[in-house]
Amino acid sequence: MNTLNVKLTRDLWRMKGQVLAIIIVILCGITNFVMFMSNMNSLKATREKFYREYVFADVFASLKRAPESVRGQIAGIEGVSSVETRITADVKLAIEGFEEPVTGKILSIPDNGRPEINKLYIRKGRLPDSSRDDEVLLGDTFAEAHRFSLGDRIGAVINGKWKMLTIVGVGLSPEFVLQIRPGAISPDYRRYGLLWMPKTTLATAYDMKGAFNDVVLTCTPHADINAVIRRLDNIINRYGGLEAYGRKDQTSHRFLSEEFKQLEIFSFLFPTIFIAVAAFLLNVVISRTVNTQREQVAILKAFGYGNLEIGLHYFKFVLFTVILGVAGGTATGVWLGRLLGDIYMEYYRFPYLLFRLDVAIVLEAVVISLAAALAGTVHAIRTAAKLPPAEAMRPEQPAKYRKTYIERLGLGRILSQPARIVARNMERRPLRSLLSVIGIAFSCAIMLMSGFFKDAVDYMVHIQFTLSQREDMKVTFVEPTSANAVYSMRGIRGIEYVEGYRTIPARLRFGNRSYKTAIEGIESGSALRQILNEKLKPIFIPPAGIVLTDYLGGYLGIRPGDMLTVEILEGERPMRQVPVAALAKQYMGLMGYMDAPALSHLLREGEALSGVSVVVDPMYKKEIYKQLINMPRVSGAVVIKDEIRNFYDTQAKSMLFFTLIATLMAGAITFGVVYNTARIALSERSRELSSLRVLGYTRGEISYILLGELVLITLAAIPLGFIIGRALCSYLAYAVASDIFRIPVVIEPATYSMAAAVVILSAAISGLIVRHRLDSLNLVEVLKARE
Repeated sequence: MNTLNVKLTRDLWRMKGQVLAIIIVILCGITNFVMFMSNMNSLKATREKFYREYVFADVFASLKRAPESVRGQIAGIEGVSSVETRITADVKLAIEGFEEPVTGKILSIPDNGRPEINKLYIRKGRLPDSSRDDEVLLGDTFAEAHRFSLGDRIGAVINGKWKMLTIVGVGLSPEFVLQIRPGAISPDYRRYGLLWMPKTTLATAYDMKGAFNDVVLTCTPHADINAVIRRLDNIINRYGGLEAYGRKDQTSHRFLSEEFKQLEIFSFLFPTIFIAVAAFLLNVVISRTVNTQREQVAILKAFGYGNLEIGLHYFKFVLFTVILGVAGGTATGVWLGRLLGDIYMEYYRFPYLLFRLDVAIVLEAVVISLAAALAGTVHAIRTAAKLPPAEAMRPEQPAKYRKTYIERLGLGRILSQPARIVARNMERRPLRSLLSVIGIAFSCAIMLMSGFFKDAVDYMVHIQFTLSQREDMKVTFVEPTSANAVYSMRGIRGIEYVEGYRTIPARLRFGNRSYKTAIEGIESGSALRQILNEKLKPIFIPPAGIVLTDYLGGYLGIRPGDMLTVEILEGERPMRQVPVAALAKQYMGLMGYMDAPALSHLLREGEALSGVSVVVDPMYKKEIYKQLINMPRVSGAVVIKDEIRNFYDTQAKSMLFFTLIATLMAGAITFGVVYNTARIALSERSRELSSLRVLGYTRGEISYILLGELVLITLAAIPLGFIIGRALCSYLAYAVASDIFRIPVVIEPATYSMAAAVVILSAAISGLIVRHRLDSLNLVEVLKARE
C-alpha cells in the first residue's frame, strides 16, 4: 500500500463517525431509489407477463342483450384479432356465519372452460363442469378472506332465484388484478367477490340462450384502438350498448397505472433530498479536512507528489464513501423492496411477483450519487490539488471576529458571554449555518410527508362519508324501479329513514372535450346527500341545472352558467343541453348531480329510482340484511361503516410501512447533519474550548457554546421544514391528482408535532454523543498540539 493510501485509511478511521453518518444518508437515498424503482419495474414486468400469458383484453363493452350472431360483425372490425362474448351480472351472496351484505360479480366462461381472452389462472381446484349447474370458480381474494376450501358451498341469488353453489376451484384473471366493487374506494375482499360459471348455466339462469351482454376483444399489434371502439359502439348501440372502452380505462388497469405513477414520483423525490443532503455533508467534511491538512499537503508536494495525485487522494475519500453508501443502500433497498412487493401483492393480485433488480438501476444509483458527491466536493478537492506548497505551509488565515448584528442593535447586553460567542460563530460562517438549517429542514419535511397521507385520507373520508353521504346503508336495485319502492323500504322493521336516488351513465361534452361518467339525481332538500362547495357548505341544486365536480369542470373547461351537452348512455340515448349551476368540491371520482325530478324530466320518464339511501336502527341490522337478500329487485347493499373500516384495514399495513421508513430516514438525515456539524465544530474549536476551560469556564458552559449553535440551527430548521414539507405535500397532491381521486393538502397539528419531535430527538442523540467527546477532551494534548 502506497503512502497516500495509508494516509487515506488513517483519515477514514479517524473520521469514522462523520464518514458513517454520510454513508447512512447516502444509504437512505439509494434505499428509497432502489426500493421504489425495483418495485415499480417488478410490478410492471409481472403485469406485462401476466397480461401476455393470460391474454388481457384490449377493448371492453357491456350491453343490454345481443344475439350471438353479432359476434361475427364484431370479429369483422378491422384491427380485431379475437372476440369473446360473455354473460355477466351482479349477484347477492350469502355466507354461512357472515351476516353482513355480500355482493359479487358473476361472469360466464365458455362451456369448454377455456376462455380465449382474459384466461383464468387456477390457483387451486379446477374449472366448473358445464354439465353441472351448481359448480363455481371463486376469485382468490374472496376465497382467502372467508377461508373457503374446495367443496364448500355458498348461497347466491341469481336472477332473483336462490341457489346453492359448490366451490370447485379458486383462480384469478388479468381483468381483476385489483378486485374492487364498482364505485368503492378500496377493495373489500370479505364483502365483494368474483365468480365464474359455465356460459350455458348462466344463459339458462338469465334467459340469455344464444345471446350475450358483455364482450371483450383483443386487437392486432398496430390496430387503431379508438377506431375499433367507434366501430364496436356503432354495432352494439342498437342492443343497448354502453360505450366501449379501451384497456387504459379499465378499472383494475387504471388503478395499477396510477400506482406506478406514484412510485415514479416517490423514486424521484425522496432520493433527490437524501443525495442533496449527502453532497452537502461531503462538502463540509472534505473542505474541513483540506483546511486541517494544509501542512500535510505541503509536505506531500515537497516530497514530489503532483496535483493529480493529491486530487485523486481526496477523490478516493469521496469514492469510498459513495460506494459504501450505494452498496448498503442497494442491499437495503432490495430487502425493503421485497417487503413492499409483498404488501402490494396483497392488494394487487398476480399469480407471482417477478421481483428483479435491473443492473441499470444500480448503475444509475452509482452515477447519481457520485455526480452529486463530486458536485458538492469538487471545489474543495480542486483547492487541495492546486494548493502551492509555500502557501500550504502557512497556517490558515485566522477568521475575522467582529460585533454581530445582534450586538450592533444593542441586544448583546442581554446575552451572556457564551451566548455572544455562539452568535458570533454562527454569523462568521453564515453559509454553513444556512445549509445545516436546510439539511435538517428537509428531514422535518420528510416526516411531514409521511404523516400527510394519513391526514389527507382522514379528511377525505370525513368529507365523503360524514358531511356528504350521511346514510347508514346504500341499497341498489337490479333495474330502475318505481318511486314507490321508497314506501316498501320504509315498511321494513329497523329502517328509520329512506331517500331514493337515480343514477344514469352519461357522456358530458363541452367544446372539444368530453368525459364518460354518471349523473346522480338527488331528492330536493335531501337530508342524506349533501353536495358541498369549497367552504364545505351545501350547494342548492336548482330544478334546472347540473352541478359538476370541480375537477370535472376544470377538465372540461366549463364554468357555472355555461351550457353542457349531456349524452345519456341508456335507453334511446338522448342528447340534451343543461346549464351548469355550480362546481362542487369532491375528492373521489367525477360526477354530475341534478335535482331528481329534473333528471327524470331530462330522461322524459316518470320518477324512477336506481336505489335508496337508508338510515337504520343498529338493533335490526341483521334482520334488515336478511330481508334485502330475499328481495329480488335488490342487487346489493353497502354498509357505509363497513366501507370505511375496510378502507382503513386495507391501507393500514402500507401506511405503517411508509411511516416507519420515513421516520427512520428523517432521523438519519437529522443525525447526519447535526452530528457532522457538531464534530467539525468540535474539531475546529477544540483549542478554543480547551482554552476557555483553562480560563475557568465550566464543562456546562463550553458545552453550551458548542451545542448551543446546534440547538439554534435545529430550532430554525423546524419551521423551515414545515414550509418545505407543506410545499412538497402540495406538489405530491398535484402530481398524483387524477379523475379517480384528488388528495387535499391537509396536515394536522399532531403531524407537525410528530415531525418536530423526531427532529429534536435525533438532534439530541447526536448532541449527546458529541457532548461525551467534549467531556473526554484532553486539555493538555489539545493545547500543546500547535506548539
